[in-house]
Amino acid sequence: MAFENPSRDRIKEILSAAGNVAVVGLSDKPDRVSYMVAEAMQKKGYRIIPVNPNATEILGETCYPSLSDIPEPVDIVNVFRRSETVVPVAEEAVKIGAKVFWLQLGIYNEEAADIARGGGLEVIMDRCIKVEDSILLPGGK
Repeated sequence: MAFENPSRDRIKEILSAAGNVAVVGLSDKPDRVSYMVAEAMQKKGYRIIPVNPNATEILGETCYPSLSDIPEPVDIVNVFRRSETVVPVAEEAVKIGAKVFWLQLGIYNEEAADIARGGGLEVIMDRCIKVEDSILLPGGK
């Protein structure tokens, strides 16, 4: 059976309830899409937790080298990595007990989705979290 994202109503529920959003692959360069998306989400009221082993702080938040290093619960793991590199991220998302595994627009990996779903996470692939938020929650969370 081919993968299917949750309904728009369910995605709206996920976004409305989201607390901490760990952004894997968040760049510290303001001209990168990951930075622009995370910054927009932060301005909308989401708590962004940067995950990048090459930075110590991004968008005013402490940056962690991996999901496992984050010392607090994570609701959404939002991934900005190439499709072929996301299986270990899915495994780590399961390990930390995240609620949602979200692969950004253009990122799709069935094996990672199966791992995340098998670990009890909801999975969204090939969708931009900022676009979904803008469409579903235009007035904010």
